[in-house]
Amino acid sequence: MKRNLKQRVVIIAIVTLAAFYIVFGPRHRPTWQDFTLAGIKRNLAENIHLGLDLRGGSHLVMQVKTEEYLKRLTENTAIGIQNAAKDAGLSVRQVRPEVNGDDYRVVMELEDASKANEARSQIEKKVDLNGWTASVSGNNVVWTLTAAAKRTLSDQAVEQSLRIIESRINLLGVTEPTLQRHGSPESHQILLQMPGVQDPERIKAILVGESRLELVHVISPKNPMPVQTYATKEEAVQALGGTVPPNRAVLPYSEREEPTAAREGGSEKERAVRWVIVETPAIIDGSELRGAEAVSRGGRGGDDYVVAFTLKPAGAEKFARWTGQNINEYMGVVLNGEVKSIAYIRSQISDAGEISGRFTKQSAEDLALTLRSGALPAPLVYLEERTVGPSLGADSIRAGITASIVGLMLVVTTMVVYYRGAGVNAVVALLLNIILTLAALIFFNATLTLPGIAGIILGIGMAVDSNVLIFERIREELRTGKTVASAIEQGFNRAFVTIIDTHVTTIVSSLFLFIFGTGPLRGFAVTLVLGLIANLFSAVYVSRTIFIWLLNRKGGRLETLSI
Repeated sequence: MKRNLKQRVVIIAIVTLAAFYIVFGPRHRPTWQDFTLAGIKRNLAENIHLGLDLRGGSHLVMQVKTEEYLKRLTENTAIGIQNAAKDAGLSVRQVRPEVNGDDYRVVMELEDASKANEARSQIEKKVDLNGWTASVSGNNVVWTLTAAAKRTLSDQAVEQSLRIIESRINLLGVTEPTLQRHGSPESHQILLQMPGVQDPERIKAILVGESRLELVHVISPKNPMPVQTYATKEEAVQALGGTVPPNRAVLPYSEREEPTAAREGGSEKERAVRWVIVETPAIIDGSELRGAEAVSRGGRGGDDYVVAFTLKPAGAEKFARWTGQNINEYMGVVLNGEVKSIAYIRSQISDAGEISGRFTKQSAEDLALTLRSGALPAPLVYLEERTVGPSLGADSIRAGITASIVGLMLVVTTMVVYYRGAGVNAVVALLLNIILTLAALIFFNATLTLPGIAGIILGIGMAVDSNVLIFERIREELRTGKTVASAIEQGFNRAFVTIIDTHVTTIVSSLFLFIFGTGPLRGFAVTLVLGLIANLFSAVYVSRTIFIWLLNRKGGRLETLSI
């Protein structure tokens, strides 16, 4: 028995010391200051990750505008069909995208209705139209996006948006954010919680920035300079014959004037927006981007910045080939549907370019960051925003700690008064349970929330319940006249099955809360499950070891038990 006791004491000592170090120890090379009272408090604050309701911060709910993504996909599909028809030598009057509510279609209008089926077959050999169903009506071939494809593509857009938002948040250095899908799958919503962030305006602006970068061919009959621009969009459309063909687009173009010499007295003036005609599809898009950074051009006031970008090898090869074939033509840099700058191509360009527009240092850095993280597949809109102040979080922490201490003291008093010496055994196991729960919370990098504190308090009650079951079983065995050693052994053996049963059912319920619940419910479920698992060690293993130690002190002949 003594050998068994030593093994138990060693295991408990190792687990306890490890738990104490995880909770109160530093995460850097230790110094003597880390083990002072102030150092221990600082370590504890650094080790436990507090949630939004305790630490304060920002809570944002965003929605991905998947209908815009599907609309753009429909337009790109129309361009692909137009190009395929041209390559196949088909006599086509026009190819147009049609979006009507939740209905996305591409219509190809032929000159000869008798060749509609043949044209459909040729197009589907050249263009990937998976997810589109085709139908023929007169001289029209119509491709319609199926409901299943819309669901799949919308889900992909949300998942891609999640990855891009996560990348941008990481680049911004936001610590311990919570990012996940929110609401029903059909709502296309994303939840972002940022503890410690009190002014999220800059982050909000960066997150919703689409950053759709495109390098396009600007159509202009005036060479070499200046580029042909139009005062209104209608004027540009008239220049195209009154309608915009699928391989053309009319985009806004604006530049900023040079700043006045006296910055204090004047402000930068933005020229009236002009309009230019560009060729679609783009030569290069943002998916070919390798890197982007803000570069100063040394302007007055520190707001003459550009964003320099480089292309991946495949994109650079495509770009070099196009510029080599289009010397003395115009190329535009388009960002989110607006032409930011236009360059006159004098020689072949390989893998680099820049976006100008008299950016400030911060706006240039923010744009470079969003370009590096990739373009959002669809626009984002904010549905909900809440900010929790640090003072409110501190009040919640104080209230939670007060409730925990009051509950703990009531339990300790009740156990010591009712079970006497055995009650001290239960108190030791209970305190160890709390330390092990916090250590597990830190070890698994979980976040402590206000509902999580409620889970810890409930765990205290469950832990005491286990000791009550054991002690009552021991009392019953003593009443039947069994020895103390036999009563302890039988009490633990018989209570163990009941304890496992109650813990398993509670853990299963908590797992359902974690899987199907939202943030607060999940925080509650995490701490409750960790507390229950820790309780199996503290209430059963540790408590029994204390009883074994008492028996060993009396040589195994303990006559009475304070219970």
